[in-house]
Amino acid sequence: MGSDLRVKWDRIHSGGDWPNPARVLTDFAHLLPSRGKALEVACGLGSNALFLARRGMSVEALDLSPVAISRLRERSGGLDLAARVCDVTSWAWPREAYEVIVVSRFLDRALCPKIQSALKPGGLLYYQTFVKEKVSARGPSNPDFLLDVNELLRLFQGLIVRAFREEGGLGDVSLGWRDEACLVGQKNWRKCHE
Repeated sequence: MGSDLRVKWDRIHSGGDWPNPARVLTDFAHLLPSRGKALEVACGLGSNALFLARRGMSVEALDLSPVAISRLRERSGGLDLAARVCDVTSWAWPREAYEVIVVSRFLDRALCPKIQSALKPGGLLYYQTFVKEKVSARGPSNPDFLLDVNELLRLFQGLIVRAFREEGGLGDVSLGWRDEACLVGQKNWRKCHE
């Protein structure tokens, strides 16, 4: 990734309020294991990583922005959380290393097989990002960073779907899950051991 992108995200993460953890993570936190290794991909300020570490998980958080990683390290004192500057598009992804992987508001379709491979058998993927079928101007406008209808299911078709939401413009758009899709998928441990 280019230095222009790093400068952009450093600027975005240099100030402002701390974001809440991703809704997919908080809405489906009851599915999380009680312990294990977790990874937050393109973590930004690391709200998801902090959420997981506070629940007792050993967490790695990766982001391109040194500013974001520095702010996360300041906030993570005493937690089992390793935050580091990393371009996830060129990272040497490990195989079967994590019980939980969280991706929030980041989309690089080429990484999806690597993300899935990095899950341990039985591991959970929590993924949430913007869709083309938005009802507001929130999120990116570049279609490269927006999911088609049900695309998230196709990108991770090797996982067992434990939760999925994508409501588009159906019904009362002032309610529900709008502008984003979310998936909680589980790597099939039986298939991995056959």
